Amino acid sequence: MGMGLNQSPNHRIGLNHRHSKVHCKEKATCSELYGMAMKARRQLPVPSSTCLTGHALQGQGSPARRPKTEVKGHIPDRRDVLGSNSPGRCDFIAALRGPRDGGVSPGGEIHSRPMTFKENQLTVPLLTSIAAAVLGSLQIGYHTGNINAPARVIEEFFNSTWRSRHNQSIPEHSLTFLWSLSVSIKDFGALLGSLGVKGLADTFGRRNAILIVNALSVVGASLMFMSKATASFEVLIVGRLIFGLFCGLVMSLNPLYIQGVSPTNLRGAFATLNQVSFASGILLGMVVGLETVLGTEKYWSLMLSLSLIPATLQYLSLPFCPKSPRFLFINRGKEKEAEAALRKLRGNPEMVMKEMEEMREEAAHSETGVTVREFLKKQRYRQPIILVLIINLGSQLSGFNAIINYSTKMFVQSNFDEAKYLTLGVGAVNVAFTIVAFFLVERAGRRKLLLAGFLSLVLCNLLMTITYSIMTIVPEIRNMQVLVVFFLISAYEVGPGPISWFIAAELFDQSARPIAMAFTSMLNWGGKFVLALLFPPLLKICGAYVYLLFMCMALLAFIYTMFRLPETKGRTFDDIAAEFRGAERIPLHDKTTFNTFT
Repeated sequence: MGMGLNQSPNHRIGLNHRHSKVHCKEKATCSELYGMAMKARRQLPVPSSTCLTGHALQGQGSPARRPKTEVKGHIPDRRDVLGSNSPGRCDFIAALRGPRDGGVSPGGEIHSRPMTFKENQLTVPLLTSIAAAVLGSLQIGYHTGNINAPARVIEEFFNSTWRSRHNQSIPEHSLTFLWSLSVSIKDFGALLGSLGVKGLADTFGRRNAILIVNALSVVGASLMFMSKATASFEVLIVGRLIFGLFCGLVMSLNPLYIQGVSPTNLRGAFATLNQVSFASGILLGMVVGLETVLGTEKYWSLMLSLSLIPATLQYLSLPFCPKSPRFLFINRGKEKEAEAALRKLRGNPEMVMKEMEEMREEAAHSETGVTVREFLKKQRYRQPIILVLIINLGSQLSGFNAIINYSTKMFVQSNFDEAKYLTLGVGAVNVAFTIVAFFLVERAGRRKLLLAGFLSLVLCNLLMTITYSIMTIVPEIRNMQVLVVFFLISAYEVGPGPISWFIAAELFDQSARPIAMAFTSMLNWGGKFVLALLFPPLLKICGAYVYLLFMCMALLAFIYTMFRLPETKGRTFDDIAAEFRGAERIPLHDKTTFNTFT
């Protein structure tokens, strides 16, 4: 049991010498120990705000031993310096740090000091890298939200173009088909684009791959802008298709890059920023698409081209950001370049040493490359694949996309005069609760947010069925329906929305991660595409009971997540992968180690 130095000025303590540990066979007073510690400090720097074991300076007791992995070039763990069972180790390190650094003075008094900007792991290069990456998801959100409000204006463009070619108005069924194709072709393109995630990510690296696919966004937006000048709705549709390819690629590449540069304890929060940017883009697109802004006959093509602004900003900022250290080290074997990138991102030598050790351990357990065939056949990937499948399908088929795509029509059918402004309310709630998720994901954890979100979605879809069914009998229920819609949006964005996009990056090891993210992208965009095509006919066939189908999907996702998904908050990638490959033999319910269910 370690005793604190501040218990008595005349307290005596002994330390045993072994290998590199500090030698002191005789008893020493606190003042003598402090002097000895200050002498040793030049040889044993420990810039930390805690003791060797991670306990507070006043803490007592010995932590449980953790298994050690012998890796070439291994950096010793800080607790190895004095031994995991040596008495007084916390107090000795407090003396090593000294009063100026938040340690112990010769009188035995403990000092503390606030963490600096760099020690808090929020460096300028890190924040710049995250901000530059999420500019891609901002573009996707913008083109998701800007297409619905000016629908009437763009349909008139289709009609006038057809009339100039054929001297007659376009048939109603042809107009409906062209408009549906224009809206859904983006999701189909994203489904195709997701097939290229692994090839681009492994060949060019995470950062460079994002820069390459950003060109698709530039080409797509330029074609959409040119469609009016060329009097060709085909150019608009092709532009939406090319932009869709960009969507499928970047929504998988972004989480790969963001989690590759983020520290473990902020990994989930920064990955959630991808969804925050996406939701913000949707709201921005809704606002800009209004008739009072740019959703007019004169300016609608200009409105479709505004995504060129964040695309240009990404080209001006992302090339100067560090590459993913994990990609450089594990995929390319460039240890020095990975360490240099980490030093830029962290600014704290101790954090760099710690993460380099973690990457060495992960590299020791990772394979050089995993093919799609191996990904589907290997036992270690089977459970994560099923988890990703259930979570993503439960997320995409939970009713959220139906609300986002058809909220205006839904509010019009409910006899609201200003339905488009209620749709703006949907967009605002969407953004607000992605920000809530940003602050909660590293506090509550992934499991709790997913479970709470899916359970809330079950309740919301049940209430949607009830309110929709009795709308004609009790018209006043429409106000409650609006509240249910807002609650459904918030339930989705607090958990399933953002987490479904990045959970695959945490459940798989480095070699399988690009394939897993491609799989995630296919599920998400495939679900959006299928729902965009099938929801209108399903609504006609099933009526209010279509929401019961969404309820069943959310319920299935809730049950499977509750019994199968381990908590990934605060754990290294290698820890999580070890749980599935069975290397550590730690049961899922063991709360003292991996905190699976907490």
